[in-house]
Amino acid sequence: MKKLNWYNIRLVVIVVLMVFLYSFSSTRNENRKIKEPTISFAKGQENLFITHEIVNNLLKQNLGGTYNIKKVKVDLNTLETVLDDHEMIEKAEVFSTIDGSLSALITQKTPIVRFVSSNDSYYLDSKGIKMPLSENFSARVPLVTGSLAENGTEKYIELFNEISKDDFLSKNITGVKILPSGSVIMTNRNFDYKIVFGNPIYVKKKLDNYKAFFYHAVKDTLVKNYKEVNLMFTQQVVCKK
Repeated sequence: MKKLNWYNIRLVVIVVLMVFLYSFSSTRNENRKIKEPTISFAKGQENLFITHEIVNNLLKQNLGGTYNIKKVKVDLNTLETVLDDHEMIEKAEVFSTIDGSLSALITQKTPIVRFVSSNDSYYLDSKGIKMPLSENFSARVPLVTGSLAENGTEKYIELFNEISKDDFLSKNITGVKILPSGSVIMTNRNFDYKIVFGNPIYVKKKLDNYKAFFYHAVKDTLVKNYKEVNLMFTQQVVCKK
């Protein structure tokens, strides 16, 4: 009679045990139900235009109105698409953990200006896409009047972005008026003069000229008497009293 090969027997037992444990854990994981989601916002964006409650409701609605469903039936890509389609959301990342916890990381859109007219008001983001106003938060951005539709948009969006990303300009420029001709006139927070920018060309050069002018002008008490600061000539800033 041959001796039992205990090594082979142990190997078979281990393999059978691993298959059993894997099958058990897979079945348990499939039957696991998701939990209430953990919702977080990108750094510095907590509770601005969109709240935890709004995101939670969007997720719940697209899960059939309940979180009492099996984890395997949750389509994370669909949930991300639903959130991405929201007018206030730039990007959403939705993921789940082994224990069934659902998490959503939200990056909100950033408005750069606010358009105002007699019958409408809305934000524009950095890509020139419209954003509705929010009941939760009001952004401190320049107010724009006039029309982009008649004059094209790319150069104006470039101008708005340059103002938005510059710490001094974003605080100093309070208003932008687009004339029927396409020319731009801006107002500032500190003084009463108007800033004649002209057409949105040589945008960065003109804005750099304005910052240089302002840096030197504030040292001069005569700046309070200026009625107009003209940036149309890229080689110089022309002031009128």
